[in-house]
Amino acid sequence: MEVTGSTYFGDYVHGRIEGKGRYTLPTETKYNGTMKDGMFHGKGTLYFPNRSKYVGIWDCGISKEGKYTFADGLEFKDKKWHYCDGYDRRFYTEICSGLKPAGISQLTDLDPPRTIPQGCYDCGDGFYNTTTRVVTDYKLRFLRNADDDEHEWIIRTCRKGWDEITGFKPKQL
Repeated sequence: MEVTGSTYFGDYVHGRIEGKGRYTLPTETKYNGTMKDGMFHGKGTLYFPNRSKYVGIWDCGISKEGKYTFADGLEFKDKKWHYCDGYDRRFYTEICSGLKPAGISQLTDLDPPRTIPQGCYDCGDGFYNTTTRVVTDYKLRFLRNADDDEHEWIIRTCRKGWDEITGFKPKQL
């Protein structure tokens, strides 16, 4: 585990991780539950750094069933999902707490939204720097290098850390 940067506190059987325990990954994602032969096995919960969680039943490291809950308490449903669809584009916090008065926009489900460093994008699990092509977590620790596909997706869809005046552009004839 020292090689991967992970930590484990819990039961061992014949020198192997087995039984109840707490496993922390280098990304600070934490698993609390049962293990078998060094893998998630049985009932357990993954706690993510963004305060979301996944409660599930595992079989030899593979989730067989479970429930994902976002940090704001919204529970994901793979069927009949009515949150942020084509008919209702409100954030979950707006559904729970109501809309803000006219003229006061809510840009993200976090209110106030994260401050994005100049020259970076907020890509959902951290900040992306277009110069270095590196994604860091929100505490500015390295997560990964972005490949070409992720780079294009981030540039096209994510919120950026600077204002850009676009203005009116007449049609080109």
